[in-house]
Amino acid sequence: MQVGDLKGKTVMVAVSGGLDSCTIAHWLTQRGVQVVGYTADLGQPDEENIEDVRDRMLACGAVELIIGDLREEMALAGLQVIQCGARYEGGYWNTTGIGRHVVVQGMVPQMRQRQIAILGHGATGRGNDQVRFELAAQMLDPDVQVYAPWRDSEFLSAFGGRKEMIDYCGVHGLPVKATLDKPYSTDANVLGLTHEAGELEELTTPSSRVEAEMGAFPVDAPDAAEEFTVRFEQGLPVQINDAAVTAFEAMQIANEVGGKHGIGIGLHAVENRFVGIKSRGVYEAPGMELLGSCYEYLQQLLLDRRARRIYDQVAAYISEQIYQGYWFDTATQACRQFVAHMSQMATGTIAVSAYKGHVDYVAARDVPHSLYSADTASMEDVGEFDHRDSQGFLGVLGVGARALRRSGQTG
Repeated sequence: MQVGDLKGKTVMVAVSGGLDSCTIAHWLTQRGVQVVGYTADLGQPDEENIEDVRDRMLACGAVELIIGDLREEMALAGLQVIQCGARYEGGYWNTTGIGRHVVVQGMVPQMRQRQIAILGHGATGRGNDQVRFELAAQMLDPDVQVYAPWRDSEFLSAFGGRKEMIDYCGVHGLPVKATLDKPYSTDANVLGLTHEAGELEELTTPSSRVEAEMGAFPVDAPDAAEEFTVRFEQGLPVQINDAAVTAFEAMQIANEVGGKHGIGIGLHAVENRFVGIKSRGVYEAPGMELLGSCYEYLQQLLLDRRARRIYDQVAAYISEQIYQGYWFDTATQACRQFVAHMSQMATGTIAVSAYKGHVDYVAARDVPHSLYSADTASMEDVGEFDHRDSQGFLGVLGVGARALRRSGQTG
């Protein structure tokens, strides 16, 4: 879809209020397109006052700016990612990927309410976000059409990059603060920050070039450890340090404690984008890493070896699905049913110690579905496990081992 197809029509554009958003909104308006902006409050730590986005977008020609309060939805989605163990390549918690799905899920009902059929986004043609926005929107409403300026020939001929957009905004007096010396770009929500592009595209630029916004790098963290206790009930944190919490409060507190101690700060990953190129990111996700570590300690008590094998495969699959924009598709939903079944048993209290980027196990209490028994696991003469029972077990296994050797199949 090109801009000439939009004249006289209304487009709901996902906006952040930054350089791209302001440029796109004004440029479309100048070409006879009516722009309705949609921005989501995802608890992003880099936006002091989300209402400021409204002022900027209206000043750039938007006829309306919708602010969707999706903080609780964003936090709950993050907790679902933790339940799924859905880390992408290099340990990335998919914070931006799942965020796009949450935003689209908030946008589509607003589009239906206003009878707007075209969704616009500022994602580039080289990245993953274009896929996430479009696939998510069309899975939620197959009648949605999508306009992407960075795939529009006329837009590309006018704007080769940041310099041209900054010049354009300056000529038209648009309220942007962007400068050419910005060293990298950042995408934010309550789950974490994604830093990429600019100086980070050079592999000689260390991850420490990023200014940590959600805490401190481990080397700068306090010299004293801090204990963190979380109570999970059916896979969700309901108490932190004995205080009841909502999903958003749990993420906020975990971000504060984790960030303070350098947990999940400065993760470096060179990953495979869906479009077939590699990209480099430096990530911050202190709350996800802290809560995710606690959840893993709980899972270790619950999953037997067969369930663990399936869980690990499902985790890897769902992680890729989120990254590639398929959170809402049938295969992901089926996998999430498995995760939901396992999460029903994920009840217990986990205590850990946070110290200079590390999350160390302290204790597990009140885990009703735990498979672990200290008596059974003991090397002492206690419990119901009789060492002599292993004789027959090893005898059966030995039949196959000897057959492998005699047939010449072992090295």
